[in-house]
Amino acid sequence: MRPTLPLLAALLAAAPAAARAPADDSPILPGYWESTNRVLSPIRTKKVERRCLTRKDIDKFLAGPSNRHYECTYPDKTIENGVIRMSGACVKRKGGGGEIKVSGEGRYTPTSFKITATLATELAGVTLSGRASTEAVRIGDACPDKPEA
Repeated sequence: MRPTLPLLAALLAAAPAAARAPADDSPILPGYWESTNRVLSPIRTKKVERRCLTRKDIDKFLAGPSNRHYECTYPDKTIENGVIRMSGACVKRKGGGGEIKVSGEGRYTPTSFKITATLATELAGVTLSGRASTEAVRIGDACPDKPEA
């Protein structure tokens, strides 16, 4: 089963797309972050998320788009001198499916980053493509207290 257009849109809106970096030489600072994930095409969407990043969370945050529906790998990734570049592929976790090719690039500072990604997959002999972006800013050194359960 190949990914459908709504699933492709969900993947485009996944977590920030960047490259993995060692925690001791992290390109971004830990703290409270806000990210705005946009699907630019084929269907425009926007999702804003806030999250607390500890030093150990940064690698996962910068690992690239992946979510509970897709397993993604990025064999080509670079994050240095303020520039992020990555390329790889994603496949559906359950039920198999077609491969979605992902490539992206952008810029970062210790307190912000922006990356734009291009995705492509084939469905019934037709190539479907899309674009997405993630902009993230560090909005605080400390994270808000967690609500009591």
